[in-house]
Amino acid sequence: MSPAMSTSRRTFLGGLTTVSVASYAQRALLGAVPPDEELSPEPILGTDPLASNSKLLFSCKYGMIKDQGLEKRLELSRTAGFDGVDFDDAASVTPDELRRAVESTGVFVHNVINHAHWKQRLTSLDKQERETAVSNLRHCMEVSHAAGGSAVLIVLGRATDGPDAGLRAQEEIQKLLPLAAKLGQRILFENVWNGMFYDPDGSRDQSAQPFADYIDSFRSPWVGAYFDLGNHARFGDVATWVRQLGTRIVKLDIKGYSNKKADQGGPRKGFVDITEGDIDWESVRDALREIQFTGWVAAEVGGGDIPRLQIVLKQMKQALLG
Repeated sequence: MSPAMSTSRRTFLGGLTTVSVASYAQRALLGAVPPDEELSPEPILGTDPLASNSKLLFSCKYGMIKDQGLEKRLELSRTAGFDGVDFDDAASVTPDELRRAVESTGVFVHNVINHAHWKQRLTSLDKQERETAVSNLRHCMEVSHAAGGSAVLIVLGRATDGPDAGLRAQEEIQKLLPLAAKLGQRILFENVWNGMFYDPDGSRDQSAQPFADYIDSFRSPWVGAYFDLGNHARFGDVATWVRQLGTRIVKLDIKGYSNKKADQGGPRKGFVDITEGDIDWESVRDALREIQFTGWVAAEVGGGDIPRLQIVLKQMKQALLG
């Protein structure tokens, strides 16, 4: 696989429909595409014909699938109706192993999640720990590229790592931007409860602007947001955050959140199934249309067997398609 993709080839793939990209990728995986047209590092879209009627592609986290072997779990995601998988077990595979699983099953892995970003943090005061974090991120980029994915999700670290935490993370990520460009892998920051770019003790009408400003400070098209629609529902209006982040949002996570349950049992008790909280999904849909969001959405809720995964997919579509 060529590590880079020409401008003409990138433009060509960008103009394909969901189904035609799926067909092209399938041919590449089966060896039916000439060597100079090998599998693109751009997102590989799902094969579900229904996906062509929507601007959204629905995926689940690999870890949500009931424990089986690698290929079996990928196949189960397709059986449940998902267009692809967001792979959150990168530490357990080599790039070649995941690529072979994708080739064998035809199930597309559109993204890889950094497997140790809470333990080995880019914000750490410890230089060796930051170096390990960079190595982990590099591995995830290589795994995603090999599988045909287009990005890696990372948690930047923790605000409690001290002054200049964001600056330390930025300095480390900058080291990998040339590789991101070479492999066609965007580095996407997830909004999480790490105390960065919001006040964990603040009001419920906070702004996403600090997060947006941080992304902009990189001055690079290879960084962006993997915006979790449920994670900060306690700290700000979800639709407002979508509008404030705008086209910085490359991919979406989705879960539910109930401020009522959080008020009764504590903040972490607020996380619920997608349609069972108090997020105003109609306003979120409006905001996503306004910023013209298209692409991948990943469920991040409790998983299980096929019936459970089908319930999750139904809730995703109810929330985001109406």
